[in-house]
Amino acid sequence: MPSTPSRTPVSLASRLVIEDVRHGYDEVEAVRGVSLTVEPGEIICLLGQSGCGKTTLLRLIAGIERPTTGRILLDRQVVAGPDAFVPPEKRAIGLVFQDYALFPHLTNVENVAFGLRRLGREGAHDEALRALQRVRLEAYAESYPHALSGGEQQRVALARALVPRPGILLMDEPFSGLDSRLRGSVRAETLKVLRDARATCIIVTHDPEEAMRLGDRIALMRKGKLVQVGPPEELYRHPADLDVARFFCEINEVEGVVRGARVDTPLGRLHAPDLAEGSRAVAAIRPQGVELKAPGSGVPGRIVTHRFLGELDLYEVAVEGLDRPLVARRRTTAGLLRGHDVGVNIDPAEVLVFAAGRP
Repeated sequence: MPSTPSRTPVSLASRLVIEDVRHGYDEVEAVRGVSLTVEPGEIICLLGQSGCGKTTLLRLIAGIERPTTGRILLDRQVVAGPDAFVPPEKRAIGLVFQDYALFPHLTNVENVAFGLRRLGREGAHDEALRALQRVRLEAYAESYPHALSGGEQQRVALARALVPRPGILLMDEPFSGLDSRLRGSVRAETLKVLRDARATCIIVTHDPEEAMRLGDRIALMRKGKLVQVGPPEELYRHPADLDVARFFCEINEVEGVVRGARVDTPLGRLHAPDLAEGSRAVAAIRPQGVELKAPGSGVPGRIVTHRFLGELDLYEVAVEGLDRPLVARRRTTAGLLRGHDVGVNIDPAEVLVFAAGRP
């Protein structure tokens, strides 16, 4: 009978504490006063646009860079601070890079065994082979990385990072090189391995859907600062500002004036309980919150664009008083095409209201 792959060995997960860390290159401050605590076994996704500082923060945690000010602690040990600096090789941290960084002249099992020299050649080989079994690649142990697909190379890199049983695993855009069809399955397999290993993990990504799929919490960065930290649903449903809302979903932005705890817009009066009377506001309406019904129901509109996208169709709807068409994503409605008149209704659960003039 074929052997059953052993479970991923449990790591001695570390607690990571980042205290008011700053770091710059020349006169550009890439990380600006970041404080964050990651609990043992927790998966955190560092999310943000390119250049926001997330990879720099990862390099600071790894010890590749040294912070200008602030402290970084693994469990109770200060590994970076004004009077202490522990080099990367002594931090018990695993790294998975965007390009996987596999050695092309080594076989896959030799790549995984590379960091296990203390076990001796035979012991390292056996441990590496077990690690490849856990990611279901033992059949390719003696092959070379170039013979593998991108997803398979990613799994080899993951096995190599986990085999020393690090207290923290850092992953820098690990799925960005995969095509969209493969990305979902590789992410799911990776998440299972991480859960089995129970390692503390920080994953850098610019993809909000990826962050919501993988992270216990998301730490959203903007211009070197943490903007909001919390569970995925919290950031999606209760974003700290308009830019956070924009990051997680395409939105329709409709301006209006607050009257009686509601904002008056061409789409009707929308709930705005926390804004000052008479102030200007922006209603952020998610496309799935734009309902298209028969004419005479709701606000009159006319379809100006219709695109079939599979599960959901994309509609753009002109409404009097709006500078640009509303974007709606709805399940296919028979006979609803460009030029048709519709009644536009807004689902209040898909509306967020912010003061105008703020991010």
